[in-house]
Amino acid sequence: MRVLITGGTGYLGQAIVRALVGRGHEAVVFARRLKTTSEVVFISGDVRDRDAVVAAARGCDALIHTAALVSIWRPNSRDFDDINVGGLHHAVEAVRTHGLHRLVYTSSFLALPPAGRDVPLVANDYQRTKAAARLVADQAHRDGIPIVSMYPGVIYGPGLLSEGNLIGRMFADHMAGRLPGLLGADRLWSFAWVEEVANAHVSALEHPNPEPGYQVGGPNLPQLRPFEILRDLRGTALPRRLPLWLGTPAAWMDEARARLTGHPPQLTRPTLQIFRHDWPLDSSAAERDLEYRQKDLAEGIGQMLSS
Repeated sequence: MRVLITGGTGYLGQAIVRALVGRGHEAVVFARRLKTTSEVVFISGDVRDRDAVVAAARGCDALIHTAALVSIWRPNSRDFDDINVGGLHHAVEAVRTHGLHRLVYTSSFLALPPAGRDVPLVANDYQRTKAAARLVADQAHRDGIPIVSMYPGVIYGPGLLSEGNLIGRMFADHMAGRLPGLLGADRLWSFAWVEEVANAHVSALEHPNPEPGYQVGGPNLPQLRPFEILRDLRGTALPRRLPLWLGTPAAWMDEARARLTGHPPQLTRPTLQIFRHDWPLDSSAAERDLEYRQKDLAEGIGQMLSS
């Protein structure tokens, strides 16, 4: 298949492109930053531009929409709505206009309710808009759009130290002495190996009759666990456990600094709400339908550190 992929230069997007090419598909990357390779076609564009997205999908058989604004803060919160919600609207329109075979959409575990709740949180702007985009995806499915939503956990592995590679960035900060500590160190996260998540996207594209959505996580373990593995492999000290009550004044000061300097904060008060909850995922449906495999966390971190 000839597959248009938005956000194909991002952390997960690059892995999806590699998976597509490795399985014999033609990848057409729609992104703001152009590259040149012999295996991939690149089209310059912005997912906020409806006409550009629709035009880029012409001649394609399917679309993987992974483009997103992944950040805890921006000076203009509307950017999250325009990219994370508006971008999905434009991808749906491209599929509808050209009658594409399938749309695979990269959502987030934060679009789902945390453990013990029936509805998603309304926390930071990233989480808020991914939850809103989930409603767009659900409506598109009801309208007959062949959409499959993917809900990855905390993605980790080799590659870019971007905001999409949270564990990689936290490790780098910790080893450089820039990580003050962990809030909610005992709260559960679902750790998902980036290459397996990418392969699951391609399998959702190829499956003859997939479910409307799949959780693609990994071992459900405390946030502290990756740092325990890092300690065992590299001899680093564990980060400090910070009490959640300390997060509120720290976030307030960090937000004030961000407003004055324009530099993103490390913590915001809405983001603090995320650390108060457990975020386990059930990947059994993806294992059944998409040949998804959960990678052992110690094995994955060892591989990540040696890459």
